[in-house]
Amino acid sequence: QVQLVESGGGLVQAGGSLRLSCAASGLAFSTYTLGWFRQAPGKAREFVAHTGWSGGNILYADDMKGRFTISRHNAQNTVYLQMNNLQPEDTAVYSCAAGKSRRWDYWGQGTQVTVSS
Repeated sequence: QVQLVESGGGLVQAGGSLRLSCAASGLAFSTYTLGWFRQAPGKAREFVAHTGWSGGNILYADDMKGRFTISRHNAQNTVYLQMNNLQPEDTAVYSCAAGKSRRWDYWGQGTQVTVSS
């Protein structure tokens, strides 16, 4: 059974930082592309970033470039999202996903990030 479990969310003031983690089990972690997505209340889910199986092939959504950093530790089956200079508009549920061939096969439940102004 595949599980993706996010952690590290919380409440932070504008300008602050958080580091999200996503621990995976039940899959050949190092063979998957790992991604982060977010969904704000009343809005559609949006792409944040992804990283290829080797830690390369990294892509960010335009709004996150320069503020967010995705990384992975294959030996620990974990992917991270370092978020700096957070703003109220970054408030959302952040979820990780694992996939291949441009399809996301597995999803975590998400972790809430709330940024106060």
